[in-house]
Amino acid sequence: MISADSAASVGAALVGGGALLMLAAGAVKVADPTRTAGALAARGWPVSGLVVRAGALAEVVVGAAVVVVGGYAPPALMAVSYFGFAWFVAGALRAGTPVGTCGCFDQPDTPPQPLHVVVDAAFALTAAAGAAGGVEPLLDASVLVIAGAVGVALGGYLVLTRW
Repeated sequence: MISADSAASVGAALVGGGALLMLAAGAVKVADPTRTAGALAARGWPVSGLVVRAGALAEVVVGAAVVVVGGYAPPALMAVSYFGFAWFVAGALRAGTPVGTCGCFDQPDTPPQPLHVVVDAAFALTAAAGAAGGVEPLLDASVLVIAGAVGVALGGYLVLTRW
């Protein structure tokens, strides 16, 4: 049987990993919004780089808030964001839109894939569960939880960019 403390630690690592991945992806889009602007334009939503940067900055703030503040609201916002990402990628797949990349990791060869939807949905559900129960700030977590979060983020990155 898993103790409540163990379950909370696993949850904190999963939510923290999603936050770290969101923070990194947002930072890449702040630095270079062109790939994401291209993906949005391919879906019929032409926006300027400034608009992409604003949205990406919001990603960075939400990811950082989960890492630094924790609680209920930051993971809730993260859940909404990841559900939005899953919806966008699922829409691109359903429409057959030739989106070369989402722009999240500045990789020209990361077109939408069904696995991308699964990863985004998994992070969304994990964040929603974290929002329901509240999560401790990742910065206040144990070294083991922080290492787990880094592992989750790295695993998510590898799945989204390599497979």
